[in-house]
Amino acid sequence: MPPHTTYRAKNRGFSSRSKGNSRYKNLQKKAELALFKIQWLMKILSKYLLIGLFLMVGCGKSGHHEHHDEDESESSNPNQALYDQVMDIHNEVMPRSDEIYQLKKEIKDKIANTTNLQPDKKKQLELVIAELDSADRSMMDWMHKFKPLPDSANQELAREYLENEMERIKNVRELINGSMQKAKEELEKK
Repeated sequence: MPPHTTYRAKNRGFSSRSKGNSRYKNLQKKAELALFKIQWLMKILSKYLLIGLFLMVGCGKSGHHEHHDEDESESSNPNQALYDQVMDIHNEVMPRSDEIYQLKKEIKDKIANTTNLQPDKKKQLELVIAELDSADRSMMDWMHKFKPLPDSANQELAREYLENEMERIKNVRELINGSMQKAKEELEKK
């Protein structure tokens, strides 16, 4: 082999080793840089978490003070009692959706399993199902449309809104109670 070929082969080998070493060094530098960045972020995050912890502990209130704040909240928002009454009716009526579903199922089963069911009786049972559906839907509609005004709003407007919503939720309650009572009476009939 000519001497210049051997030199090139050796040079290439040497060159590829140095490239391999430089790649390794580049990866090592990148890893060190990434590690440095992670450590730096951890220090910053730990400082902010520590500051946040001190703020929460320093601003904490005892139970006695919270009770006092609730009294202040009620006096600063005279509509809170009305809002609570509206939500009490909602909370009374809302769980009845499961009962409505069960009553509808029982009436549908009665229609399906009763032989020689008179057309008038079938129509009457279907109307009861429709009333149950309507009552349940009215509850869902009320919930989607109920948007109480913020405390910063005009208190008179907020009171008027809540009074209207009180009437609406009372109507929903009447619809639900009435349709459920009618359904129960129909199911008791033979």
